Amino acid sequence: MMTVHLYSDCVQVPFWVNDLESFRRWMLSDESPERVPLFFLAGEVWIDMSKEQFFSHNQLKKVIFRVLSGLEKQACGRFIPDGMLVTNEAADLSGNPDGVFVTNDSFRTGRVQLIEGAEDGYVELEGSPDMVLEVVSDSSVEKDNDVLMDLYWKAGIREYWLVDARGARIEFQILRHTARGYVATRPSGGWRKSAVFGKSFRLTRQLDDLGHPDFTLDVR
Repeated sequence: MMTVHLYSDCVQVPFWVNDLESFRRWMLSDESPERVPLFFLAGEVWIDMSKEQFFSHNQLKKVIFRVLSGLEKQACGRFIPDGMLVTNEAADLSGNPDGVFVTNDSFRTGRVQLIEGAEDGYVELEGSPDMVLEVVSDSSVEKDNDVLMDLYWKAGIREYWLVDARGARIEFQILRHTARGYVATRPSGGWRKSAVFGKSFRLTRQLDDLGHPDFTLDVR
């Protein structure tokens, strides 16, 4: 029997979803729940219905999205915010990362392909994106740190950006693909180098005028 990892409210997985291909059909059908992070990971379905935390997830993603979207033309590619289905058959992986970057070369060479839906234009990315982003929440610790770490590597994704701002200290890693697994780039004065973007990044957190967390992603 297929394992389903379900957090918070109940979502009914159709009985016919039992492999990667059937999961993809479900995700692109009217039966799948909207705006819910869903993953098929090496034979298991992961569903996260927990509420998105305002500061350590929602607002943090906004800052990262704004910066990386502003760099996409310099990096000759496209940054894709959360919501797009990403599939890699070799890694038995399909789901909705928090963010994805694909270079024009990856599109041009077929390393990543745009998949058309039945009616709605392009609805899926298939292949090996150049970078994926995951922002850790209380319900995604195991998925982001262990399961996806392994499967994104098997999918040949060049960089895995892993961010955890839930604690007193921000954990910001840019992990690069090597023959034996992902290796974190060494920080230099708080800066981390990205080969994909050709830039160095530093993520910091301050308090705003109301005493709430306020994030900044610097680039140089």
